[in-house]
Amino acid sequence: MSNPLLHFSGLPKFNEINSAHVSPALDTLLNEGKQTIEALATSADAPTWQNFALKLEDLDEKVSRAWSQVGHLNAVVNSPELREAYNANLAKLTDFYSDLSQDERLYAKYKAIHASAAFAKLNQAQQKIIANEVRDFKLGGAELSPKQKIRFKAISEELSKLASKFEENVLDTTNEYALYVQDKAELAGIPDDVLETALEAAKVDSKEGFKFTLHFPSYLPALQYADNRALREKLYRAYATRASEFGKPEFDNTPIITQLLKLKQEEAQMLGFNNFAELSLAAKMADSPQQVIDFLKNLAKKAKPYAQQDKLELETYAKQLGIADMQAWDVSYVSEKLREDKYAFSDLEVKQYFPEAKVMAGLFKVIETIFGVFVQKTESPTWHADAHFYSITRHGGSLVGQFYLDLYARNNKRGGAWMDEAITRRVVDGKLTTPVAYLTCNFSAPVGNKPALFTHDEVITLFHEFGHGLHH
Repeated sequence: MSNPLLHFSGLPKFNEINSAHVSPALDTLLNEGKQTIEALATSADAPTWQNFALKLEDLDEKVSRAWSQVGHLNAVVNSPELREAYNANLAKLTDFYSDLSQDERLYAKYKAIHASAAFAKLNQAQQKIIANEVRDFKLGGAELSPKQKIRFKAISEELSKLASKFEENVLDTTNEYALYVQDKAELAGIPDDVLETALEAAKVDSKEGFKFTLHFPSYLPALQYADNRALREKLYRAYATRASEFGKPEFDNTPIITQLLKLKQEEAQMLGFNNFAELSLAAKMADSPQQVIDFLKNLAKKAKPYAQQDKLELETYAKQLGIADMQAWDVSYVSEKLREDKYAFSDLEVKQYFPEAKVMAGLFKVIETIFGVFVQKTESPTWHADAHFYSITRHGGSLVGQFYLDLYARNNKRGGAWMDEAITRRVVDGKLTTPVAYLTCNFSAPVGNKPALFTHDEVITLFHEFGHGLHH
């Protein structure tokens, strides 16, 4: 049976991929990659864009495309089997790219292209790619001594493992937490649609009452609307202390953070930087950490008086609500009450104007008006019934790009909202490969036959992530 992760001629086969495919696919791709690298590194031909840089790009594209599918599934439909496969192959992948970035032979060939007369004849994008590769090989440890390279590689592998474990701990503590409330009177103020979702969630667990979790569609409305201050505090403390020393030791990210800081400092110093901030900025716009700090301090100086004014207004209004000493778990609640009182406006009312179908139609109309392209739902396998696939076309029907959209929060899905690359736009054998993106959010799902209703902030988030998708 063919491995769907080794399918590169079309869209990902999400209806076929499972955890058992990951290791065989990565082993095949990495072994092929090593053979390609060795052939390129030992070639006697003078390196050019066509015979060297493009071939390494092709290699990276295949590995990245397969791994992006694995990483995406690990983020949106996490399972013990997939997590095990992901972590086992993350180590292999880190090892592969560490060896590649430390290969002095490849580094020398990139520098040769950069210094050649032919470099000036490359287009702007090609020149940028070559210049970035020269920079990245240096930052990847290509100029270190053999002994330093061994340590640098070990640091890279440990950093990738720690980062993965950090995310797992946050996901696991978020999924594990559940607060069941039996008495509906304790939930006064919380919108009916949130209560309906909480009631259904409890039924799924064969529990009585209402279930509240730390997923944003459950957590945020409770903080924003619940009149029960003790309930707000309980949920806030649970959310704010996820994966910390205040919870289960096996999920505590404190030692992970400590080790990450230590290893990043060591990594930076090995490359000749004083600290990791300098290393981080080596590939960014700012010139120095001090420039960033000065910018942030200047921003804070200008913003602080307004923040203090807003805080005082909230504290004053909180007293009218019987809250003498406003705490963090009161801020969203007091803000919502003040907004209702001062402007006769509430998120709850606004949601009625943002049913999912209307928001999506509005978003696509904006895209059509600004860019002259059309978005339509298309059939393609996805990883979950709530995920859908769309195509973007021009007036004549030519394809511009495609994207997957996964809007709703659920267990075993990483929190937040993000855009990631599924397939990059590039020309292969004279043919254009159109880009494909993943657009992921964590909004409230529909309840029963009712449509999903989005808050204004969720609408902003959706437009924001779609903007990233358009950039891709």
